[in-house]
Amino acid sequence: MKNLKLRLIIMNFLEFAVWGAYLTSMGRYLGSHGFASSIGWFYSMQGIVSLFMPALMGIVADRWIPAQKTLSLCHLMAGLFMGSAGVYAFTAGDAVAFPTLFTLYTLSVAFFMPTLGLTNSVAFHALIKANMDTVKAFPPIRVFGTVGFIVTMWLVDLLGQMDTPGQFVISGGLSIVLAIYSLTLPQCETNKDAESKSLIDALGLRAFSLFKQKRLALFFFFCIMLGMCLQVTNGFANPFLGFFANFPDWVNTFGVKHSGILISISQICEALCILLIPFFLKRFGIKNVMLMAFFAWVMRFGFFGLGNPGFPGVLLFVLSCIVYGFAFDFFNISGALFVDQETQPEMRSSAQGLFVMMTNGFGSTIGTLAAQAIVNRFVNTPAANGATIMQQWAGWQTSWYIFAGFALAIGILFWIFFPKTTKTN
Repeated sequence: MKNLKLRLIIMNFLEFAVWGAYLTSMGRYLGSHGFASSIGWFYSMQGIVSLFMPALMGIVADRWIPAQKTLSLCHLMAGLFMGSAGVYAFTAGDAVAFPTLFTLYTLSVAFFMPTLGLTNSVAFHALIKANMDTVKAFPPIRVFGTVGFIVTMWLVDLLGQMDTPGQFVISGGLSIVLAIYSLTLPQCETNKDAESKSLIDALGLRAFSLFKQKRLALFFFFCIMLGMCLQVTNGFANPFLGFFANFPDWVNTFGVKHSGILISISQICEALCILLIPFFLKRFGIKNVMLMAFFAWVMRFGFFGLGNPGFPGVLLFVLSCIVYGFAFDFFNISGALFVDQETQPEMRSSAQGLFVMMTNGFGSTIGTLAAQAIVNRFVNTPAANGATIMQQWAGWQTSWYIFAGFALAIGILFWIFFPKTTKTN
């Protein structure tokens, strides 16, 4: 039993280590190599492929290829394409072409995003087969995924790879390691009964009928609105912190030189906030906990606009990272619980998939592209690039305040229009 848990811990550690190698630092590399106006396209692609690739690879794992082998195949392809992106970018140097880099990156994330669900499938199948309680056994295993994410964030930072395509090579290499390791994981069976399901059922599209219920339709609307916040700081926080290298007084500060480690406080607090959710749900109820998430996003963005890498300004950056745990976990976990309570048992899995689609698919894609347009308008315009550094800083501040204002507006709307929910025992 301990051996099984260790095997699944290693799987989760590597799974999120692959993602952590580039997710929060890629924007800094792109911004320093002439792609500052295209950062949003790279991050939005994760949302776009999430609309269909996880469902398609899930069908493959359910019907034809066991989940652990499908996981291996996906990581092999993701690793080869991401590694190729890194090697190409190193070879091309300053002449790296957007179409080539973007294509290789897109193909990689298209195969990586399904693995987030496949690792859960492999873990649940193995735990159930071992007669273990998944509710008790899985969270301590899953938390090592966050640890893996943080470890590679620190690794890329300390190795000085945040401004280089080395982060893609590290991610690709780890993905190939996990592809090999996945073949050693417990055997998962395919579901022969799935052959008789319609494509609509297999893709979970029947869950869209939930929009006929006003309460759920309103909830999914706010899922999209909240989802628009999810990737903004992943894409733009590191380029923003790197921008302060233009100031002689701040160029050697910790927040500039080791922005990856500073940002990792967000992931550390995310892991810790999971432990607070049961208390908050019992004390305040689902609606109020989700409302806290909206206003945590206001502080997340607002503190970035108010802070700087010096002392005491850097404390505002730290506070921004601390509230991220509340902003991310309180809506995602409480929202998943709300969906579970509001849907019939036969529809719950599809409804959860719809929840993820609205937040990480539609919401994240729209929000990232909108954020890019705002940054382009206030930071990356020709006038700003040819003007003073102080004008660019003002542009960054304006952008963060716009993001905070949006989160505040949807938080107020959620408070006014979303019906009150009962407290959770």
